Amino acid sequence: MSHQLRYTVNCSLLFTELPLLERPAAAQRAGFSAVEFWWPFVEAVPPDRQVDAFVNAVTDAGVQLTGLNFFAGDMPGGDRGLVSWPKRSGEFRDNIDVTVGIGERLGTQGFNALYGNRVDGATEQEQDDVAVENLALAAQAAARIGATVLLEPVSGAPRYPIKLAADALEVIDRVQAANLGLLADLYHLAVNGDDVDRVIAEHTDRVAHVQIADNPGRNEPGTGTLPLDQQLSALEANGYAGWVGLEYKPSTTTETSFGWLPFERR
Repeated sequence: MSHQLRYTVNCSLLFTELPLLERPAAAQRAGFSAVEFWWPFVEAVPPDRQVDAFVNAVTDAGVQLTGLNFFAGDMPGGDRGLVSWPKRSGEFRDNIDVTVGIGERLGTQGFNALYGNRVDGATEQEQDDVAVENLALAAQAAARIGATVLLEPVSGAPRYPIKLAADALEVIDRVQAANLGLLADLYHLAVNGDDVDRVIAEHTDRVAHVQIADNPGRNEPGTGTLPLDQQLSALEANGYAGWVGLEYKPSTTTETSFGWLPFERR
């Protein structure tokens, strides 16, 4: 990789051979200074001791928590967020302060708000209206600590309506919060058939966070055919100076999956 962007390790997909609280230290031992996580708890408002244990694990490892997802429901069961889900909107709202509170303690600058699948029993219009309200509330809370809320196009979830960068930007434009930005996961965008080079050329200024995996397979860079190095260089040339999240499934072990990235670049 030729550019100079900084990497952060997604510890919800990497180091899964270890218990969750041991992963930040493992990332540090592998040479990284930053980690990100999906929501690391079972419920929207976990017990304080669980929150403290998570915060301590990150702090003790000496790494930066660059990103955290808001509670997104039952991800293994197919849920992809509560932002636009009218019946569970209250859970999302209850989760906002917990998530931003963790971020405040750890200096986290990005919070990923997964939009949510289309659900039976609510119209698309109703879901989109709820989403705009919830994203505005999340952005307001994040603004108190100088942080950004991220909206992400996702692949592999047929009822998830935010598939292309344009879909996310349309929602962001509706909310009109200065600290709401696009999470450009180059893997999801490519799988969904977006024109990733064009997105980078036209919308780098809207990109608040980047994640990568190769395709096919969602494994580490070099295992597939995506021009990730070229795309990251283009993002950087256009002024992107944020983190690049390694959000991939290692094809063998986590350690081996870092082989594409020289130790001094981590």
